[in-house]
Amino acid sequence: MPVFQLDEKEISFPLPTLARDDGLLAIGGDLSLERLVLAYSNGIFPWFNEGEPILWWCPKERFVIRPSEVHISHSMRKFMKKHVVDFELDRDFADTMHRCRIKREFKEGTWITDDMEKAYFRLFEKGLASSFEAYIDGELAGGLYGVRLGKCFFGESMYSEMENGSKIALILFAMLLEDNDFLMIDCQFHTDHLESMGGVRISWEEYRKLLDEGLS
Repeated sequence: MPVFQLDEKEISFPLPTLARDDGLLAIGGDLSLERLVLAYSNGIFPWFNEGEPILWWCPKERFVIRPSEVHISHSMRKFMKKHVVDFELDRDFADTMHRCRIKREFKEGTWITDDMEKAYFRLFEKGLASSFEAYIDGELAGGLYGVRLGKCFFGESMYSEMENGSKIALILFAMLLEDNDFLMIDCQFHTDHLESMGGVRISWEEYRKLLDEGLS
């Protein structure tokens, strides 16, 4: 299966179903607001390392969390009853994204480059991205950010400042999304951590239905 070369001057993508088995669909293009919105609207997202050309992905098997099905373990329920937990939405998008970048760079490297930070902040300025922070006993515990289109949220990254920070953030955020009738948190790729939080694998066909319903 070929990898499609994108033209920077033309805002378009090949059909998502033409992605390779590993999910790679296309290379090149840019991180303009218009291209990012078109990408996410079709289940496509950029993921690449510093110094590489932009790589666009669309895995055929998707991994999502339905907000109403986020998993809260028994130990986490006890923890949340024992502590005061709170949250802030869109407290400081740029700071949240940069914290995700710094935490990942320190641990395993990151795809969150300077250009990515600028591009996603433009989405935020247009109301198409959000950040979310959780607090435990008044202290910043962790957070996440991602793209928000219709009733779909496309998770990009999370960070923790203290133990359980990102878990608390994801749980509270899923509750907020459920209250606002969101259909899914698109996790992009499977991880054991996200599976433990309620993530499930679904087919491209099922994902596309969720996406179309959420964007309609």
